Amino acid sequence: MEQRILIIEDDIFLREELIHTFQKEGYSVMSISSFQSPEQEIINSHPSLVVLDINLPGKSGFELCKWLKGRCSFPILILTACDTLEDELNALGLGADDYLTKPCHPERLLARAVRLLDTYRKVPDLLQIGDLSFDTETCKVMWKNDSLTLPETEGRLLKLLMEQAPAIVSKDYIAMEIWGGTEYVDENILQVNMTRLRKNLDKIGLKSIIQTVRGQGYTLHISDSQQSDIE
Repeated sequence: MEQRILIIEDDIFLREELIHTFQKEGYSVMSISSFQSPEQEIINSHPSLVVLDINLPGKSGFELCKWLKGRCSFPILILTACDTLEDELNALGLGADDYLTKPCHPERLLARAVRLLDTYRKVPDLLQIGDLSFDTETCKVMWKNDSLTLPETEGRLLKLLMEQAPAIVSKDYIAMEIWGGTEYVDENILQVNMTRLRKNLDKIGLKSIIQTVRGQGYTLHISDSQQSDIE
């Protein structure tokens, strides 16, 4: 499987240098150039590894790290000029997998990246929101002490909703991602599969976590009462 590196760095010159460093080693490299609301662009890139700066315009790297680690299973390597122990501990506490300070020798960066990629190849591809975990390879849903395995289409639906939660996911976007568009898809197929997904999730105590937003699409939300309901 192709290893895709995503660079999230607002310094144009450093960003180009990082892209070149990874490309020389044969990696497919992407970058983010808009930092106000980059979450969806990051997820749509399907990275194998994210190299993330902390001091970004718009949302900070700390905020992005926390948000991504709550939803995605790829490793995050912080590369920043922030060299205090407090910053490092904060980043690691938010889920960052490694922390390097600038300037960083390219060989050190590559060595850390290789280590993270190798480590993550050995673990399941998990999405997680609170106590809800979903293995995207096996379509296994885990909620507290219960679990179940979803059919493939329902699994793909849950994956889309978890990746963007709590944002609304439009019906057209879902149809495009799962069936390639709406032109040749029966208008009821999404509703039927969503109903089946809801019924399956209800079996393990996840009643009503998928909500319909009239005229817009669907959203996944786990209430505070569900999160605190320790069985």
